Amino acid sequence: MKESIYKSPEGERQILEFYDRFRENMGVVFEDRTVDTRFGSTHILVTGPSQGLPVVITHGGNSINPQGLRGLLPLLKTGRYRVYAPDTIGHPGRSAQVRLSVNDQSYGLWLNGVMDGLGLEKAVFIGGSFGAGIILRLAACAPQRITKMALFVPSGIVTVPMSSMLFRVGLPYLKYLLFPSRQHLHEAVAWMGPEIEDDILQLIEAIFRHVRVEAEMPRPATATELANLTAPTLIIAAEQDAMFPGVEVARRAKEIIPNLIEVECLKGGTHYSTKADMEYINRKLIEFLEAAG
Repeated sequence: MKESIYKSPEGERQILEFYDRFRENMGVVFEDRTVDTRFGSTHILVTGPSQGLPVVITHGGNSINPQGLRGLLPLLKTGRYRVYAPDTIGHPGRSAQVRLSVNDQSYGLWLNGVMDGLGLEKAVFIGGSFGAGIILRLAACAPQRITKMALFVPSGIVTVPMSSMLFRVGLPYLKYLLFPSRQHLHEAVAWMGPEIEDDILQLIEAIFRHVRVEAEMPRPATATELANLTAPTLIIAAEQDAMFPGVEVARRAKEIIPNLIEVECLKGGTHYSTKADMEYINRKLIEFLEAAG
């Protein structure tokens, strides 16, 4: 039997309480779908008109699907898109607790299987952070399923700088685990950005306490892997992103993504976007979805 991603049944219960609370507080009606893949069952939140443009949204790692969707509420509430948002397998949520390799095509094959289970031939894909790297894995193994691709603060393009991984992310996280306190929690999340809402901070604290955190990110895609990708692509990076530095992301995106329509580096932007930056990202995403091609 595979080890649970949760440290205890009580910890799992608490994380799923956060899941339900975030979902209920969005003011959006979701349907629940579950599909089987070769890697295990996948739970999917579905919303929007049945005849709307199909859009698949993948969320960040070591977090819950409704938290990621909350940042995209303006897009969800347009009433024009049929949104399918899977709980990433092996991460907190209601999908199977099977942790996949970030170094091969497993996540792409998983997302391809989710599409099969939903009966979707192709769709627009939107993802941030870890979720962006998952979409790039799909682009490498099944590019024909992507009609458009929009990625923000994306993993899967550059490697996390070693100095950030060790000193800005790793050591403060370890310090919190060894000596948990509110001060150490704030230090552990300081790299994310300056505007982390209190309920997000509570969620992060619960995940630190109750989840066996995935430390690795999807490996960077190569130009060869993405050679067959024809989907128009939008990339929005953040200049001060400690994990995926925006200038480097923008530079390499131009080298590896064939049909890159637009790449932008948000000046002063951080990995966890401010409210103003998230509003701007939503406007850019909606413009991109509505544009011809």
